[in-house]
Amino acid sequence: MSDGYNNYRTARVAELLADFRTLQYYIAAADCNPADMDDYYTEGWAQLRQCALDGQHILNCAADVTVPRANGGPDEQERAELMQVLLDAYARRHEGQKIYLRQQAAQRWIQWRDQILAGGRPHSGNQAQLDVVDQQLRTELATITDEVVYADLQNSDLTMGRWTAEDPSLRAVQRWVRTRRC
Repeated sequence: MSDGYNNYRTARVAELLADFRTLQYYIAAADCNPADMDDYYTEGWAQLRQCALDGQHILNCAADVTVPRANGGPDEQERAELMQVLLDAYARRHEGQKIYLRQQAAQRWIQWRDQILAGGRPHSGNQAQLDVVDQQLRTELATITDEVVYADLQNSDLTMGRWTAEDPSLRAVQRWVRTRRC
């Protein structure tokens, strides 16, 4: 016997995949190479390159297609499959959001650094300011945790009136991510 929610599950998966696609677009569109190659190994530029790599990795991760056989007929089997796809889409969006937030922090770092340098190069007169900007980047990156991202996305979904009744737990998302790390 079906519970009647498969249409909601299907719509939720579509929303999550659309969100993930938008995040991937922004991640892929970011420039990862500085105009001055002397800046290539600085913290912000290194972070942007890592975001691009992480974005490509989460895009290329294979979906887990092992769905347990469900008792109760085709509707229950469809439910089990949708729940598996829901977890996959939810976790990809979660990771995409974390990557995007890290990317945004790195881009702010670049703007702040460019303001300090004002077209010049680092020197002893601006090193203290550059150190502050570097520390600000580290501090901001440290705030981008699974818990914060999960709560922010959950709040956003609720604010938009999305159906979230069967969204996976943070632990399930973390487990999904852990199994896809190389």
